[in-house]
Amino acid sequence: MSIYKDTAEVEIRERRLDAILSYRGDAKTLNIQSKERKVSCPGSFYSQCSQCAEGCAETITYHVIDAAVISHAPIGCSVGVSPRHILGRAVSKNRGLPEHKVQMISSNINEEDTVYGASKKLLAAIYEADKRFKPRTIFLQASCASGIIGEDMESIAKQAEEKLHYPVVPVYCEGFKSNIWSTGFDAAFHAVLRKLVRPAQKKQRDLVNIFNFAGSDTFIPFLHKLGLQVNYLIPMATLEQIASLTEAACTAHICETLATYVAAALEEQYGVPEVKVPPPFGIDWTDEWIREIARYTDRAELAEQVIIQEHERIQPELEKLREQLKGKTVYIMSGDAFAHNLANIAKDLNLNVIGLSTLHHDLHFETKEQANSLEALIKSAGNIENVRVCNKQPYRIIKVLQDIKPDVLLVRHPNLAPIGMKLGIPTLSEGDGNYSIGYDGVLKFGRRLLELLTAKKLFVNIAAHARLPYSSWWKENSVDAFDDNTQDNEQSIVI
Repeated sequence: MSIYKDTAEVEIRERRLDAILSYRGDAKTLNIQSKERKVSCPGSFYSQCSQCAEGCAETITYHVIDAAVISHAPIGCSVGVSPRHILGRAVSKNRGLPEHKVQMISSNINEEDTVYGASKKLLAAIYEADKRFKPRTIFLQASCASGIIGEDMESIAKQAEEKLHYPVVPVYCEGFKSNIWSTGFDAAFHAVLRKLVRPAQKKQRDLVNIFNFAGSDTFIPFLHKLGLQVNYLIPMATLEQIASLTEAACTAHICETLATYVAAALEEQYGVPEVKVPPPFGIDWTDEWIREIARYTDRAELAEQVIIQEHERIQPELEKLREQLKGKTVYIMSGDAFAHNLANIAKDLNLNVIGLSTLHHDLHFETKEQANSLEALIKSAGNIENVRVCNKQPYRIIKVLQDIKPDVLLVRHPNLAPIGMKLGIPTLSEGDGNYSIGYDGVLKFGRRLLELLTAKKLFVNIAAHARLPYSSWWKENSVDAFDDNTQDNEQSIVI
């Protein structure tokens, strides 16, 4: 079955990858049940908070150089533009690039438009974006409102292209379509593959595609040690970089959740092989990642030399950090694959990973050959007894943390950090997905943890003055009491 289909929309993750939002158990059982497509999914009574696929698409479309974005939505759906704009400016400065400014216009769908249609508003927004920003491409982001009323973005895009003479790219990221907000990543990448990627004019044996979120360029100097050039995609990428990604020797991604779809589609459609090992978080995974890239770029001997040199360089400080952190317990809350990445670093530092909460879980991958980071983590660090799949539900997570009482909480998203702080748990936010990559990343991670643990009293003081909005009934019940299916009537759901 083809991974990439020449259709306007990509299939949502629930159907394509059998993604789930609820699980409690251990890592080995989750991995086994995932392969069998039979996972215990207890569900929950209600959702305390969530996120949106359109917001995930924005992480890609907002940060393409010389592109503008039309949010075909009510104005409230543009809430993410300010933090994305700040992030774009910060990251471009950090990487020595020209200052990046998000170029976005909302079509501002209102109540009347949901009855009579908003096509005229969308066309007006496109031409205003062309006049205001002088872009070389425009993304049209769908929303719940535009999807529900059935706006024909394909026809509108075609009409605008005939006048503007550059790509106008629909992105079908309506929030209501999928319970897995990461479907928004797939929607944006599918749009890029449809309209912006071109067949390779030539092949570059020293060029590697790296897909990741916006962040520092820690892996670029590292791959320079192998004499490689890096096409960092898509944040802060030019349209030329995007068009030429078919010329690369291989494609790697730093997060399975983000980019397995686009990587697999590139291999299938354009013959650019995907690096099918876990990303470079932790020493063993970094070794494996380097060797795999070297295999595709004919640098195997050089790669072994670099690995030996790097091991020798970091060993003295690594041993010291391991001794200082030995036995400390850690709980991790993050997106599916990134939680596994952080856990593998924690293992290298002698930390005891006592639990994981991931925001969703894909039961399988785009291809059978793609890396399974959960399985790789089990192989590297052993089984983890307390694993939960939970899409950012504070009422559950706080109960879990109160019961487990870790020494440290690690989170990927800054808005999760206050949960640990209010409980007096030293909490580290890993906001930059690149910061802890590679050998130096392990050392930096360890140093930050040591600094964090010295501030334990600060977190205790915060907890002493924090009030949680939950009743005594909530405090007295087990977190599992909040599931639809309790232990008495829990049943496996066959996907």
